Amino acid sequence: MINRWIHPKVYSRVSRPGEVPTRGGQRGGRAAGVRRARAPRPRSFAARMRRVCGLRERRPGGARRAEPPPPAPPPRGRAGAEEGESAAGSGARVRRSPGGPGGAGRGGAGGAGRRASPPLAAAAYLTGPAAAALSLAQVPAGRSMALLVRLLPVALALALGPAATLGGPARSPYQLVLQHSRLRGRQHGPNVCAVQKLIGTNKKYFTNCKQWYQRKICGKSTVISYECCPGYEKVPGEKGCPAALPLSNLYETLGVVGSTTTQLYTDRTEKLRPEMEGPGSFTIFAPSNEAWASLPAEVLDSLVSNVNIELLNALRYHMVNRRVLTDELKHGMALTSMYQNSGIQIHHYPNGIVTVNCARLLKADHHATNGVVHLIDKVISTITNNIQQIIEIEDTFETLRAAVAASGLNTLLEGDGQFTLLAPTNEAFEKIPAETLNRILGDPEALRDLLNNHILKSAMCAEAIVAGMSVETLEGTTLEVGCSGDMLTINGKAIISNKDVLATNGVIHFIDELLIPDSAKTLFELAAESDVSTAVDLFRQAGLGVHLSGKERLTLLAPLNSVFKDGTPTIDARTKNLLLNHMIKDQLASKYLYHGQTLDTLGGKKLRVFVYRNSLCIENSCIAAHDKRGRYGTLFTMDRMLTPPMGTVMDVLKGDNRFSMLVAAIQSAGLTEMLNREGVYTVFAPTNEAFQAMPPGELNKLLGNAKELANILKYHIGDEILVSGGIGALVRLKSLQGDKLEVSSKNNVVNVNKEPVAEVDIMATNGVVYAISSVLQPPAVRPQERGDELADSALEIFRQASAYSRAAQTSVKLAPVYQRLLERMKH
Repeated sequence: MINRWIHPKVYSRVSRPGEVPTRGGQRGGRAAGVRRARAPRPRSFAARMRRVCGLRERRPGGARRAEPPPPAPPPRGRAGAEEGESAAGSGARVRRSPGGPGGAGRGGAGGAGRRASPPLAAAAYLTGPAAAALSLAQVPAGRSMALLVRLLPVALALALGPAATLGGPARSPYQLVLQHSRLRGRQHGPNVCAVQKLIGTNKKYFTNCKQWYQRKICGKSTVISYECCPGYEKVPGEKGCPAALPLSNLYETLGVVGSTTTQLYTDRTEKLRPEMEGPGSFTIFAPSNEAWASLPAEVLDSLVSNVNIELLNALRYHMVNRRVLTDELKHGMALTSMYQNSGIQIHHYPNGIVTVNCARLLKADHHATNGVVHLIDKVISTITNNIQQIIEIEDTFETLRAAVAASGLNTLLEGDGQFTLLAPTNEAFEKIPAETLNRILGDPEALRDLLNNHILKSAMCAEAIVAGMSVETLEGTTLEVGCSGDMLTINGKAIISNKDVLATNGVIHFIDELLIPDSAKTLFELAAESDVSTAVDLFRQAGLGVHLSGKERLTLLAPLNSVFKDGTPTIDARTKNLLLNHMIKDQLASKYLYHGQTLDTLGGKKLRVFVYRNSLCIENSCIAAHDKRGRYGTLFTMDRMLTPPMGTVMDVLKGDNRFSMLVAAIQSAGLTEMLNREGVYTVFAPTNEAFQAMPPGELNKLLGNAKELANILKYHIGDEILVSGGIGALVRLKSLQGDKLEVSSKNNVVNVNKEPVAEVDIMATNGVVYAISSVLQPPAVRPQERGDELADSALEIFRQASAYSRAAQTSVKLAPVYQRLLERMKH
């Protein structure tokens, strides 16, 4: 893209500033192959915020696209080139005029009334060292662009790094939150970043959009302050932070970034300061002054008492023998330090926080002539033991140590990887009932699931947690990590008592509660944590508790406590048999159930599965919550007591005195056999009162006409099974008569054709029966044989005729259309 502006074989000349050559090489304006170049228009603040916050950008016509956020453009201003020297050069401070790169109001560097050339237009988007590099050019409007073309790649490289392109590299989470902070601080001037400070502490954070609006870090309130972004400083009399910090060696840069204590301890050693001031390329993870002050006195005394060994080694461990910028700091990587090649663990989290041995990166990428300085909030120390070795050393892990050995997980915990172990202390194990603990410890599979539920798939440092978050364990369970100030909790119960104990293959947090996964629990234990305690008491009273605590593979259909708000049934033989039909003879998972599947119960019944758009039902009862899969059994939480079918639809109607008139009508219409055989029907059954409410003459006429009676009765029968839990707002159910029934449900009241249903879900082996208080009338009588087909055909023909009528002005003949209509109507 850059070379084509001046390539002699493609373009015959180099244009004036403000012009872009085109093929042909002719002179003399647009006709001669020269077109004016427009400077890229800076995006609006709203557009840039949409990009940096991960929102989609609106495009013309309603389309959207998601793009990475652009660099923030400097403000436009008066004409004039920038003053100063390159920040990448001798270290002189660079001052930028309010006009920004290019100057010149609307015209930029191209001169008054002239649009900026492409290199200058691109330069308008550069800030800091890149803008400083371009400011060296100070090319008058009439000169050649060649110098700017040569400088542009240098400026881009300074601004965006070695992998930079004109479109910019993919940004890391840290860079995104930094850009968000820059955009939030733009009203205070160039290179001003908004930071959130935790009230009552010195902790500051660059945050993302979500935390910005919440104004909280771990539940604690924050205040917004504005300060110079990393790498910039204020200039007296000017707004914002227009000056790039001067480049100096690493030793002097430590003082600039606020790590004067590190600078002081460097002075005390004999070897380190010459290295920091001499040639080379290093990275220093420099602890802040507060980090040094927070060290225990005995640790600090041991360091300063032997400065040329202990202190020197400690400082060298904070150094890497090459330049490493934040875009290279990947999650889970290890850097080799300058102390005995010991590893430094890096973790780069999606919320933009970067940790170094679980110390949070405060300010990053402070460039020096011989490297880069990153400010961190802790003094880090070497890591020598893996997770398994730490478990063996700590006395508080005696029970955990025995459990790990019994499960065989010690191989995992001493191997390579980056894990987080939520390590339960001895006291955590003691809180579990002895019967439960002994059962789990004696079951290898349950024990392995228990321990895997305490291991996360990646390292999670406490400093990276700024709000509640979900994490997945090796066992597959999702844990909820909560934070309130400095206190961290797991699932709202377990408290992390000792944080960030580092190992070579991860990090350990001590917890005071055992996290037992569902996969290691019995049905009784699963039910105890669900809203089904009333149903569990019924099972106990009926003498069925042995099924819930043993090793039998079962699925328990447990109704919610709200089902029994009007009282619980008395325990008798009928109730016990009903409860047995709430136990399925296999351990199921709801995600594998399908429509029409049959399930065998301990009570000897076969239950059917019905899958609807928004519900999954077993007979008349629907699953109310996600199922819980235990060691041997699965718990399905149901929204009502289940009633297994006791016979066919005809058997149900005959067995209920409310439907005696309907039974007689069915027999008169010859529908008895149909309702007795296998099938899938939904029957809206009018009660005797419904028939008696009809005018006597109309009722007698209906009962005296078998054909019309059959037509009316078929209109009451749907061609599929629809239980009340699957209805939703509105369902149009096709009847055997051909027309559709409108079935709706609102506030637990079911209506059919806007008529209320008296009783729902009377289950039969071949369908379901609803008791209704009126006789439904089908729509107005239409031709029986081809009514629907004729109506649809006529409607389509009239649509075509209408279309042809609109096109009549284009000499389309309408006669064939109407002829077709007449022929259809004759039949």
